[in-house]
Amino acid sequence: MKKIRLALLAGGISSERSVSLNSGNQVFEALDKQKYDIVRYDPKTDLKQLVMDAPDIDAALIILHGPFGEDGTVQGLLDLLDIPYQGAGVLGSAVAMNKLLSKRLYQKADIPTPDFCSLTANDAADIPQLIRDLGLPMVVKPACAGSSVGMTIVKKEADMDRAIQEGFAHDDTLIVESYISGVELTCGVLGNDDPKALPVIEIIPGQGHEYFDFNAKYVAGETEEICPARIDDDLTRRVQELAVRSHQALFLKGYSRTDMMLAGNDLFVLETNTIPGMTATSLYPQSAAEAGYSFSRLLDTLIQLAMEEHKNKTKRRGQ
Repeated sequence: MKKIRLALLAGGISSERSVSLNSGNQVFEALDKQKYDIVRYDPKTDLKQLVMDAPDIDAALIILHGPFGEDGTVQGLLDLLDIPYQGAGVLGSAVAMNKLLSKRLYQKADIPTPDFCSLTANDAADIPQLIRDLGLPMVVKPACAGSSVGMTIVKKEADMDRAIQEGFAHDDTLIVESYISGVELTCGVLGNDDPKALPVIEIIPGQGHEYFDFNAKYVAGETEEICPARIDDDLTRRVQELAVRSHQALFLKGYSRTDMMLAGNDLFVLETNTIPGMTATSLYPQSAAEAGYSFSRLLDTLIQLAMEEHKNKTKRRGQ
């Protein structure tokens, strides 16, 4: 059987470059070398080579996080080059990367999400009014950043200016939302036209982490992750239904992972990730393993879904 010539994209130019490179290394190790002829590309340095090699590439795995990787830009380039790739297309990638637009679409789809306001760099923030509208504590975060970069939980009014400045260091638009105290859950989705939810994971940040911040996500041993989550069957179904509905509301394909908070008996969707972390111990692969997918088989499935979805895109090429 002829091998699939696979482009593995990792690195990039976002603040999550190191995470992407680590994921890319582990994905490379897990890929079946009997099935794939793998060529690695770092978009920071290798885009010209990718374009030149495009006619010989059968599919791509995008293992990039944050802007210029997860936001539709690389997806658009691969569409122009006629290369299949896993996950969301240009529209879904751009929508899900923008947390402000995502939250508006959640609301349209009757998906519960914390109350929020938005700020742009040109706005004069009315901090007392924000506190009246949303209460304290509240969360301030960039609209288009991943891995909790630039995010602050504000507990007192005196800390708002610093939190806003921190957010604007990463983006020109911020989301200010009500803080939901409770149990953090996350749920993956797998599939194109008929996506299915994976087992739910419960996330317990370790001591010194008030929430699932960058270090809690990526430093070994900093967070306890329980799969399946310690919730009853009815609540599990509700979480899984919300994950699928969120996936569909944001026009996603292939796979995604939606983060939620459980407060009492109420669920709130925080955000949806279109390229979840892809080390063998990352949340999405953990959940897939619980569902019976080894890391290698999961990657095979994502590549297969990419090639299936590409057949639908060829209808738009006018050929």
